[in-house]
Amino acid sequence: MFASELAKVTRATSQSLALAVLLVFGSLLVASSGFAQDGDPAANQSESADPEDARSSTGGAQTLEDILRRQRGEPVDDAFRRSQTGAAANADALSSQLGVRGAASDSDIYRQLRFGTGDITVSTGKPVDRILIQDGGMRWLEWREGPLATYGAYALGGTILLLALFYLLRGRIKVEHGLSGVLMQRFSAIERFGHWLLAISFILLALTGLWLLFGRIVLIEWFGAELYSQIAIAGKWVHNNVAWAFIAGLVLIFFQWVFQNIPNRHDLVWLLKGGGIFVKGVHPPAKKFNAGQKIIFWSVILLGASVSASGISLLFPFEFPMFAATFAKINELALFVGQETNLPTELQLHEEMQYAQLWHSIIAFAMTVIILAHIYIGSVGMQGAFAAMGSGKVDKNWAKEHHNLWVDKVEADEAKKNSKASKPDDPAQTAQPAE
Repeated sequence: MFASELAKVTRATSQSLALAVLLVFGSLLVASSGFAQDGDPAANQSESADPEDARSSTGGAQTLEDILRRQRGEPVDDAFRRSQTGAAANADALSSQLGVRGAASDSDIYRQLRFGTGDITVSTGKPVDRILIQDGGMRWLEWREGPLATYGAYALGGTILLLALFYLLRGRIKVEHGLSGVLMQRFSAIERFGHWLLAISFILLALTGLWLLFGRIVLIEWFGAELYSQIAIAGKWVHNNVAWAFIAGLVLIFFQWVFQNIPNRHDLVWLLKGGGIFVKGVHPPAKKFNAGQKIIFWSVILLGASVSASGISLLFPFEFPMFAATFAKINELALFVGQETNLPTELQLHEEMQYAQLWHSIIAFAMTVIILAHIYIGSVGMQGAFAAMGSGKVDKNWAKEHHNLWVDKVEADEAKKNSKASKPDDPAQTAQPAE
């Protein structure tokens, strides 16, 4: 009994002593913590002396110290928050590419530059200089490989089919009264030289141009990349250099035949009768060049001058840009007639070349269609026509059927010349009667 009661007293005393020790130890911890806070004011002051240093680690937002100060009722400098109210004046700083919100990514900036919506500032102040990425190149490529190639192919293929159909229905236009065997000089050597210089150079330009246009769309699959590349490089060299021969031939035939291709009243009759090529036995009057040949002549001269100008602009884009000035003239003419076109009058160099290349190709297609019809008539389409530019001499019956007024003039000139040659020039040289 006594041992049992002693054990209980001993256990109770131990629990009381343990509780007292815990209370004393806890009081010491609290006291030491308070002493560290209150007893080291320098450390406490250094932590809260410059809240901006701590705020830099949060990207400018409030810190834990700001929250604790506010909870303790101590003054807090909230200037850093007062200005962040979403005001319009701060929108650029917040949402620009380098702003804290990061609203504009690199992709966004790229699209702004590409589609011309970015806020670009340049020292010149010109709108054209603010174009850093010219999106027109994609539109040019789509036009070149789309409508230009498609409708150009339709135009050439359709022309060839129509000429073949016309040949099947009409056949070759023959000399109605047969060849007489009497030849007349129609074109001189220099005239034929100008014609063939222009013709051969145009054929080379047309073939190389078509190769370059349709190469990557069609031809590269047929010939392979390696062979296509070699031919394309050679074709580009031919195209750039033969162009000068084409221009020379164009100038030459213009000065040779311009006065003979001025329209006259006989041309209207020729057109109304279709030149006699659709109905046998019909031969409308014509001088050295009929209305059809005059249409060919002026088409070649005007279109040839245009395709030459655009070609020179492509070869020398820095020296001869042409579309900005052309658009300015069109705008002026539109205002003169009460219209407004608003075509761009300031173009970058590659924009000039894009317009020039498209225009160059369109005009070249138009010329090729016209020249195909001319080649047809001058070769398989009409008997005796090729000799005019082959040897320069044509059969007299052919000339009478297609250029009767020219034959009449040639015969009248020859008769006048022969008559003048038969008369003595000096009356003193006439025979005197014998005395």
